[in-house]
Amino acid sequence: MAAKPPRDDRPSAGRANAAGKKAANGRGKTAGGRGNVAAGGNAAGGRAVAGGRTGRNGKAGRSGSAENVVPFRPRESRTRDQRRSSEPDPPRRQSPPREPNPSRERERPRRSGLAESQQYHPRGRTVRESAEQPARPPKPRTARTPRPPASARVRHADRPERGRSRRVRTDPPPRRRQTVHVPPPRPPRRKRGIARLGNPSARLRVSLAVLLALFTVVGGRLVQIQTTEGSQYATMAATDRRVSEELYAPRGAILDRDGNVLAHDVQGATIAADPGYIKNDAEASEVATAVAPLLGMTTAAVKQKLVRKTREDGTLNRYVVLKKKVPLAVGDAVDRLRETIPSLIVQEDQVREVPGGNLAANVVGYTGTDGTGLAGLEAGYNSVLQGVNGKRVYDKGTGGQEIPDGYHRTEPAKAGSDLVLTLDRDLQYQTNKLLVERLAATKAWNGSAVVMDVRSGEILAMVSADRTGPKKRPTLDLATAAVVEPGSVHKALTVAGALDAGVIKPNTVLDLPDHIDKGGEQYTDTHEHTVSSRYTLMGILAQSSNIGTIMIADKLGAARLYSYQRAFGLGTKTGIGVPGESRGIVQPPENWSGPSAGSIPIGLGVAATPLQMTALYATLANGGMKVQPQLVKSVVGPDNTVRATERAKPERVVSEEAAATVVRDMTAIATSEGTAPLAAVPGYLVAGKTGTGKRAEGNKYMEGDVSSFIGIVPADNPRYVISIFIHTPEGLGGPVAGPVFSDLAGFTLRRYGVSPSGRAAPPITLYG
Repeated sequence: MAAKPPRDDRPSAGRANAAGKKAANGRGKTAGGRGNVAAGGNAAGGRAVAGGRTGRNGKAGRSGSAENVVPFRPRESRTRDQRRSSEPDPPRRQSPPREPNPSRERERPRRSGLAESQQYHPRGRTVRESAEQPARPPKPRTARTPRPPASARVRHADRPERGRSRRVRTDPPPRRRQTVHVPPPRPPRRKRGIARLGNPSARLRVSLAVLLALFTVVGGRLVQIQTTEGSQYATMAATDRRVSEELYAPRGAILDRDGNVLAHDVQGATIAADPGYIKNDAEASEVATAVAPLLGMTTAAVKQKLVRKTREDGTLNRYVVLKKKVPLAVGDAVDRLRETIPSLIVQEDQVREVPGGNLAANVVGYTGTDGTGLAGLEAGYNSVLQGVNGKRVYDKGTGGQEIPDGYHRTEPAKAGSDLVLTLDRDLQYQTNKLLVERLAATKAWNGSAVVMDVRSGEILAMVSADRTGPKKRPTLDLATAAVVEPGSVHKALTVAGALDAGVIKPNTVLDLPDHIDKGGEQYTDTHEHTVSSRYTLMGILAQSSNIGTIMIADKLGAARLYSYQRAFGLGTKTGIGVPGESRGIVQPPENWSGPSAGSIPIGLGVAATPLQMTALYATLANGGMKVQPQLVKSVVGPDNTVRATERAKPERVVSEEAAATVVRDMTAIATSEGTAPLAAVPGYLVAGKTGTGKRAEGNKYMEGDVSSFIGIVPADNPRYVISIFIHTPEGLGGPVAGPVFSDLAGFTLRRYGVSPSGRAAPPITLYG
């Protein structure tokens, strides 16, 4: 047997020897061969090495000596096992007892000491691995080279043995507790070329402070907005999204006496453009060239409107109106251009349409681009026709669409009322046709014609024609605005006043001289007194004697003549509603000059309108009761309520006898004995008077003469008064105006079914 190594008093060595004895006594069986026994040495912090062989029965064959142990250098600090051995073991958790499992007990081999995975085989495998693998056949034993003695194999602990990494450790001696001064850790040395990192905690504190300050400012601002400025911002927001649209009220129509449309509103368009789409002058020229012909404008005018302009606040003007109130067909044509020219804008609008064109244009007038009347009845009755526009207010979204649940308020528009005139469209057309033809035949400049109902004063036709004025849109109604000297048509007023005053009788005969002087002015007659100088009232009127009329006026007196002029309506507007109507000029006696006593009775030095003279003859035809001209028959409201036009209370101007005498005596004028045989109407008795005067404009007379004829048909039962005034270079009333009267009177009588005169014409008595 090998010699037992000497006992070592060190705890680690004793523990190792004890473990070696325990292993040598055969508690752990090995498969044989050379090996090391390690049991408790690891637990004690060291490892025991046996240098002999172990037999199959577990007995030690050859023991290692103490010289073969390589001691370790003691460490300065305690090992983990020593720290654990000095500290009391914590109480172990008691697990509940398990019920025995017979199958498990049979399968699991009994353990002794170390587990099978911890029992090492001398060949380097565990017991389990050696049991699982089949046994290898034994190799033939060869002669082993004798090992060197142990003294030769002991090496220094600092120099490990070559080719062997395993060292035998011994337990260090116990240390005494001593206080070790641990110096503070050195700050890491900064390496050159590497930037020192900032302090993250400082950055976090600064960031947190900034965020808190920011949230404080924002929160304070929010509180301020909600508490003190909330209503202001709410109002601003409502104002920005609130849109107000004007709802245009349809303008009332103008109708003739039978309901035919003379003027009304139809669907049209307004053409506008957005200069923001136009980038340069070339594009502006292209747009203007395409649109100008459709709008009836010049290319330069359209291009000038397309120039980019800024408002007072510095923003670009994105809306420019090119033309308003264009027909719907023009709007459709421009809308088709928008496919290639996106800058164009087409908006719905109302356009005033006059179906008859220039028919009654002098009476109806016209409207402006904003729908306001500018002339004629459109201007005179603008407040009645225009109505009241409505309003639609709603909230608009960002895309321009209406917000369904937003604010919405609508004030409906109130349509204007319709005007029903006394005009007859067909008679108006025929009157205009006949007058225009006569102006062309006489080479006259302009003229007017009026057809009036004697019984009611309703104007059935009122035409103004001007060959020198605008062709497209007459702007002046000559029947109410032109002031003319009535001339000889004024003589009927002088005779009627004298008869009513009683200074003359119906059968009065005057001896007329060849001339008469008044204020240094000599007045004569156009007809020579070859047959006789004694003239009846019929003779004075039939041959339009100036001398006989002046002599009758001398009997009447200037004051009474002036009063009859005012009573018949001279010097006063008729009030038919046409803007621009003139009141005329009638001078009181104190303003007369020397020749006025001779000129005023024969219609010179007096200014009157054709309508005023027509009303004067209607008064005579009405038996001396004043007839107030009427152009507007009624007003029809949007709810179809009809309001008739108020008429003036009838007033007597002259006696019925005086009026009838004048009408009877004027029947000789449209005969061969009178001054207007061309004014005769076949089958009807005509009473009328010719006249020649001047047209005054401003403070002077215009060139040429105003030839006129005013007639009453039928004279035996007066129904209509027709006046014709023609401003011609030269000519008398009978030849110039008589033919127009004849044609127009015949058409009027036939249209209204007036029977021919059933009475014989009164005898013509010119001389006494």
